[in-house]
Amino acid sequence: MTTTIRAKISALGTYVPPRLLTNADLERMVDTNNEWIMARVGIRERHIVDKGVATSDLAVEASKRALAQRGLAPSDIEAIIVGTVTPDMPFPATACMVQQKLGAKGAWGFDLSGACSAFLYSLQVGAQFIATGAHKRILVIGADVMSSIIDYTDRATCVIFGDGAGAAILEPAEDDSVGLIDYIHEVDGSGGEFLYMPGGGSLHPASKDTIERKMHYVRQDGQQVFKFAVRKQTELCQKLLERNRLKGSDIDAFIPHQANQRIISATADRLGLRPEAVIVNIERYGNTTAATVPLAMATAIEEGKLKKGSLVLLASVGAGFTVGATLLRWAF
Repeated sequence: MTTTIRAKISALGTYVPPRLLTNADLERMVDTNNEWIMARVGIRERHIVDKGVATSDLAVEASKRALAQRGLAPSDIEAIIVGTVTPDMPFPATACMVQQKLGAKGAWGFDLSGACSAFLYSLQVGAQFIATGAHKRILVIGADVMSSIIDYTDRATCVIFGDGAGAAILEPAEDDSVGLIDYIHEVDGSGGEFLYMPGGGSLHPASKDTIERKMHYVRQDGQQVFKFAVRKQTELCQKLLERNRLKGSDIDAFIPHQANQRIISATADRLGLRPEAVIVNIERYGNTTAATVPLAMATAIEEGKLKKGSLVLLASVGAGFTVGATLLRWAF
């Protein structure tokens, strides 16, 4: 009988660029104001890269911090998975850039496009390599430079997104007292028309026409995304809890994708979570897409809400639509 190996997160590193874009800044750029932004999405400021800084640069900084925390060298990493919708370029994969910049000699890797669910999806892919015994150290990264695909004349989207990165190291758990326990993932392609970037792919290759029509920027139907996110995020989390004979009140830390304060609050209420267990940092970072969950993990650690053995519920909804929920026990 084959015994699977449980994966654990053994280290976490995060990074955001130093430059801030505040609501006061946005008031001077588009027809909006701080009160409206705070009421609708709960964001006060976001971190934005300077010109010439790419997704791989943020990913490398986060990865260096994770490696330092664990006391590992880059050459100790066997595989690199980068969850992102803003790769440095269409190819080669951003994972190749990260491998080179880190000096992770001998590692292989690839990018995973799951939008705001990319970190959760990457985490489970990495966990499978651990489970089969194929690898012992996986670097899982969620990183996005959303400012590179945002139209800063579109007040519906420019107030939401920021840039950032988070990196987790996956290793085999010593026993079942810690590590990844269970997950549920789904995609619903019918939601693709509500949150997408139409230009730059094989359907609409870059051209003078696509540029003039602003097809290389994010487009979103906020109302549709909001309704789907609350319903499906709650549904998957509830299924995961029931499958593992748990209640919302059993969760020590609920770490959701940081897209909208109202989505987070609605999901937490429906799941019956304790208010102090809900991790929120959207006010300081905005929606950093694949980076939001690891950045929120770091916030949970700062607030003393993640300790060895803590029962953690991760959740996400992203463009596609993609949906994910993960149950784990924190390992450090």
